[in-house]
Amino acid sequence: MRAVITVIGKDMVGILAKVSTTCSEANANVIEVTQSVLQDFFAMVMLIDIEKMTCELPELHEKLENNVKEMTIHVMHEDIFNSMHRI
Repeated sequence: MRAVITVIGKDMVGILAKVSTTCSEANANVIEVTQSVLQDFFAMVMLIDIEKMTCELPELHEKLENNVKEMTIHVMHEDIFNSMHRI
């Protein structure tokens, strides 16, 4: 099972570190990351393995929001993400 995390906001030092550390603490394995900085805006999409995660997705989302308050963060199960993006 996998989930998608998106992070958007003003660029600052340590965003990737904070998000990946929070995932690690929840035993969610980071599979793939793509990130871009567009002028002073940061955008990241992260795919994580949640098979052995020690909390539920809403709890992970809350932890991420608390650890990276300056950013807009969404956490979505892969099945929901895929359903939303089907034509």
